[in-house]
Amino acid sequence: MNDHGILDTTVVILLTRITDPECLLKYPAITTITLAELSVGPHVTINDIERAARQAHLQQAESDFEPILFDAAAAKAFGRAASDIRSAGRKTKARAYDALIASIAVAQQMPLNTADHA
Repeated sequence: MNDHGILDTTVVILLTRITDPECLLKYPAITTITLAELSVGPHVTINDIERAARQAHLQQAESDFEPILFDAAAAKAFGRAASDIRSAGRKTKARAYDALIASIAVAQQMPLNTADHA
């Protein structure tokens, strides 16, 4: 397994549930898109306990990682990804966060670790 890689938002959320350290990257990274996606969580629940848990999760990610920025190279990669999503008959908007995170991985030439299904 590659020691470096980008974790998508689903993997970041599931990190506390991983019991086998062999599954983890030695040098994991996240993107600013994951921070944005995690930032939505506390605002979209009406349950105070869930809101606090989501806020704590966001703050932990902010503390644990220095996120990789979405830059011009990622923007170009996103254009290709969005086009591929459309060509496959999928809705680009529904997969926008995933495509943005994947675009950063492509631009950084890093593998993307995801728990999402295609």
